[in-house]
Amino acid sequence: MNRPTFDEIFMHFAQNIAKMSHCVKMKVGAVLIKDTRIISIGYNGPPAKTYNCDETWPDVGCPRDEKGGCSMALHAEHNAIIYALKNNVSVNETTLYVTLSPCLQCAKIILSVGIKEIVYLESYAKYKGQSCEEGLNFLKRFGISLRIF
Repeated sequence: MNRPTFDEIFMHFAQNIAKMSHCVKMKVGAVLIKDTRIISIGYNGPPAKTYNCDETWPDVGCPRDEKGGCSMALHAEHNAIIYALKNNVSVNETTLYVTLSPCLQCAKIILSVGIKEIVYLESYAKYKGQSCEEGLNFLKRFGISLRIF
């Protein structure tokens, strides 16, 4: 029997967590790991106690902000980090598995809270039609380990 690697287990888990998202546009999942143990999970969606986009705006998703992004959604990385910190769980020196590479705003938060490594499945820049990976470039500049799954 072939045993799966931790990378396979955690990325497949992130892909399954993404299915929980209420986002109409893109479903993203994140799993925070410390010493091969899951400490938090998250998926993209609106803040708690607000609207679920697929229920309130099922055809078009939430209203767009000035830059064309979701006006309601928190990214999967944000939700995983927020949940851990809200429950007094340190995210310092953790690894983040995420189905879509971090945007620049997520990258700033990732660096600030001390996450040491990102393992990602797909390109945020490609999804958004951008010419470069701003988030990954930012993280690389400050020594965060990056791996594509």
